[in-house]
Amino acid sequence: MLLIYSIGNFLFTLGIHQTVINGTLLDPLLLLNMNKNMAAFAAHKQIPYILTNTFRDTFGMIGGTGSTICLLIAIFIFSKMKSSREVAKLSLAPGLFNINEPVIFGYPIVFNIPMMIPFVLQPVIGILIAYFFTAIGWMNRVVVLVPWTTPPLINAYLATAGDWRAVVVQLLIIIIGTRGASCLN
Repeated sequence: MLLIYSIGNFLFTLGIHQTVINGTLLDPLLLLNMNKNMAAFAAHKQIPYILTNTFRDTFGMIGGTGSTICLLIAIFIFSKMKSSREVAKLSLAPGLFNINEPVIFGYPIVFNIPMMIPFVLQPVIGILIAYFFTAIGWMNRVVVLVPWTTPPLINAYLATAGDWRAVVVQLLIIIIGTRGASCLN
């Protein structure tokens, strides 16, 4: 999953939307896992899968593909460049609903080599962190199919059927991603 998702994100930095890769290769499997998790949850049985489409969206696409909400937060905290702050202001509202084309093409991330690295790596880091906390049992597995446009922190809470620890994990991922993105400003 991480390899396919990373290749899709890398191609997005070249202007090819990642859904062409991820949607075709990953979504059938991840949606099947999600359906099995929802059925198990409804039947009060053990939840079988960690990796689902909602898990990927909730912990690997925070603010949209590439977890660009971290970049926007870093710009607001650390950047002194007026142009960066203007793009971030315009991108924040859509970014809160995981729509990040304004920052991808406005900043730009496309064809911008220094931006490509965190755009591809941050989702991998987020997924690995969330996977770890789920695998050790600290956080509930994802059992609710939450729309991908649900804002960060809310989506983590809802996707895990009300587990506040998922919000803490997502906040940790955002903090780590923001710290990483601050190096670009």
